Amino acid sequence: MASHRKPRTPILATPGGRRTATGLTTAALASVTLLSQTANAAPKAPQPSIEEVKTKVDDLYQQAEVATQKYNGAKEKADGQQRTVNRLLDEAARRADKMNESRRRLGAFASAQYQSGGINPTAQLMLAKDPQQFVDRNHLMEQLTAQQKQAITDYQAQAAAATRQRAQATSSLESLQQSQTSLKENKRNVQAKLAEARQLLSRLTAQEKARLAELERQKEAEAQRKAAEQARKEAQQRQQQPGGSGSGQSSGGGTSDGGTYSTKAGKAIAFARTQIGKPYVWGATGPSSYDCSGLTQAAWRAAGVDLPRTTWDQVKVGTRVSSSDLQPGDLVFFFNDISHVGMYIGGGEMIHAPHPGASVRVESIYGMPIYGSVRPA
Repeated sequence: MASHRKPRTPILATPGGRRTATGLTTAALASVTLLSQTANAAPKAPQPSIEEVKTKVDDLYQQAEVATQKYNGAKEKADGQQRTVNRLLDEAARRADKMNESRRRLGAFASAQYQSGGINPTAQLMLAKDPQQFVDRNHLMEQLTAQQKQAITDYQAQAAAATRQRAQATSSLESLQQSQTSLKENKRNVQAKLAEARQLLSRLTAQEKARLAELERQKEAEAQRKAAEQARKEAQQRQQQPGGSGSGQSSGGGTSDGGTYSTKAGKAIAFARTQIGKPYVWGATGPSSYDCSGLTQAAWRAAGVDLPRTTWDQVKVGTRVSSSDLQPGDLVFFFNDISHVGMYIGGGEMIHAPHPGASVRVESIYGMPIYGSVRPA
């Protein structure tokens, strides 16, 4: 007998035409999971602003300059130790020659004594053909004995000196190896900081790079405004000095020592000007490229004044002066870590090697925080 109830419609179709509740459950769970993942996905980190990128890049350049000064110091130390090692090795070679000469003399005396048979004086007297022959031979043997003693003394002295020099050379070599290790470490540090800065800049779009350039222009304009104010003050000071502007003093004034400093400073500045346009290269001291302290060192060397290699040592040489009393040739140091230096040329401006990617140029001293200033000579 046929049933009058309406057949129930299958929920989901299987590949064979049947539909199952299991298929619905799986699809629903998948949808819920996807929605949940979308809702809970961590938001993307906000991109740094151009101002933040600029601050970061400037900070990396400063860190690179600190590492560069450490590299310069380590290199100067390593170079000095290498010269010491070379000198000790040369002295050791000369000492070895002297020791070999002493050894040769000892050998000659030993051979002579062997040939004489070591006969005692009584036997020599009995065997001598005449007494005078014995006297001559005995006198010769006495002289030979004295020379032998001196040869032994000389040899012992040379051997002791050679031992001391070997110890000094060994110690110097160990110190040299430590300095070279420090040199490599600081080199890697500089390269890492510069690579990070380049990576940050490479990610910028053309629009962002234009914005960054505009920020740099604004910063430079403000620095130039301050430099112009300083130039006006210096001009007023020159007018107030006896003789006014016709006193023959260079921009920024002369000194009470009869112009000696002005003369030397003029030579240093003239040298620095001829380097304008040459690239900044960390660790470089010229003649084709410079870092900041390498440039100031080379410029003052051209004026007959030897400066140390690093900014940290250059700031200790000469007389400290205030920013209001700057004269051309003075060294201006920047940042609390004293990681940068430039040479003042008057009018609130300096010649300096700025940073990687830039060339030696004239800029305002007010573009960076001033640490202090020094008059080298």
